[in-house]
Amino acid sequence: MARALESQLELKEVRELSFDERLAIMLDAESLERENRSTSARLRGARLRLAACLEDLKFKPGRGLDRALIVTLSSGDWLRDKRNVRVTGATGTGKTYIACALGHSACRHGFSVAYYRAPTLFDDLVLTKADGRHKRIMSSIASKKLFILDDFGLEKLTAENRRDLLEIMEARYKLNSTVIASQLPSDHWHEAIGDPTIADAILDRTVHNSYQIQLKGPSMRDENSKPKG
Repeated sequence: MARALESQLELKEVRELSFDERLAIMLDAESLERENRSTSARLRGARLRLAACLEDLKFKPGRGLDRALIVTLSSGDWLRDKRNVRVTGATGTGKTYIACALGHSACRHGFSVAYYRAPTLFDDLVLTKADGRHKRIMSSIASKKLFILDDFGLEKLTAENRRDLLEIMEARYKLNSTVIASQLPSDHWHEAIGDPTIADAILDRTVHNSYQIQLKGPSMRDENSKPKG
């Protein structure tokens, strides 16, 4: 507010406003500053792999991106409704970028976010059982308004991985939203999880209340590496 007042003193047209109008300008500046600080804190806590925004997505023909769906997701209503998102496609088609863009959008809407690559998450959870942090980490993941699980299905889950994932999805079911990004089509996730009973339970809490983004076409990495001009 002090900085906003200093700015007012430098502008003759602002000095001519009424007291109430000048006070409203300062309060708006303070509110915006606090909102920006909160968003920055949420983004730091999310630890997104990429600095990505939904506004920067490329809607190229044949890529499989539905502009109407992205507009719907950008509103944040899916997070308020506790719905999930599945992002699938071949290597390089932009799954991680979209997952991180959804995370960035969630932070801007005021939601807490946690991003993990599946291999890193499961390795970390094994280690936390040895040092006593397992319950705290699981509770932290369960409480986040958006949990992003990237690179799911690169390796078949172990029995321990399956139990941890089921516990996470059970704790989040109908309470918070999840984004899963995978090279595997979602109809192959059952096989990647392994145990049929646990797979049914996990997918029942993940797939049936979700939007799907199925990416197609060539690798975006190849496209972005082409020389300009």
